[in-house]
Amino acid sequence: MAACDKPTGDASANNTAAPAAATAAPSATRTPTDPPKPAEKLRVRVLRKYPHDPGAFTQGLVFHDGTLYESTGLPGRSSLRRVDLETGRVEARIDLEYPLFGEGLALVGTELHQLTWQDGRDLVWDMATLKKVREHRYHGEGWGLCYDGRRLVMSDGSDQLVFRDPVTFAETGRVAVRHQGQPLRQLNELECASDAIYANVWQDTVIVRIDATTGSTTGWADASGLLTLDEVRNADVLNGIAYVPATGHFLITGKLWPRLFEVELVPAAAKD
Repeated sequence: MAACDKPTGDASANNTAAPAAATAAPSATRTPTDPPKPAEKLRVRVLRKYPHDPGAFTQGLVFHDGTLYESTGLPGRSSLRRVDLETGRVEARIDLEYPLFGEGLALVGTELHQLTWQDGRDLVWDMATLKKVREHRYHGEGWGLCYDGRRLVMSDGSDQLVFRDPVTFAETGRVAVRHQGQPLRQLNELECASDAIYANVWQDTVIVRIDATTGSTTGWADASGLLTLDEVRNADVLNGIAYVPATGHFLITGKLWPRLFEVELVPAAAKD
């Protein structure tokens, strides 16, 4: 773990006031006494590899119309970037003022929303110019962010996913995430795709698929072994998921990773 990375403690302390009643109700076909359905075991099938800036402490990733947008962290090194996927070249970059720590990133229309870790700021940028157009304030920590077409979905390192209005950033609801009936914490970078929410679990090599209505995990993907032993020595944890709607593939990388991978999430038993 990098010296300036997130603390190893449970971030749920920032959300202790959230009432259990805010959790989404179970679906009509399942009662609270039903045992949780096991999450599908998945694995990562690598399709292509791309170069990635090994100095980028990746916190958020968005892919739109052939272009990659990336939020990076660490005080004094945080930025918002527009990146050429094929070459990894940074085409445009805005550095965040010190000591802001850039976090999750989501695209809403033509605007990029970028979270900060502990400063409670949602920075809103024009996608074309990367100029800041406004900002919102929130309480607690900001980790991951994605947009499902109706609302922003935000993580803070706890087991809670918070839904926010994309215009005002006001909280509109939340759901508690459960894996096999147990709270799943350390939810980090998020990606909304095909009516599900995908999340990195901080300090782990898994990507989970979450039902946004119930909060239950429906998929558990092993993303270990992507880097070589030499590459791992200088890299930090897995972080960064972007969905490619045209193909259904995902782009994934990590903090200080020299590579970015185009992948499919397939059943663990599936053959290549």
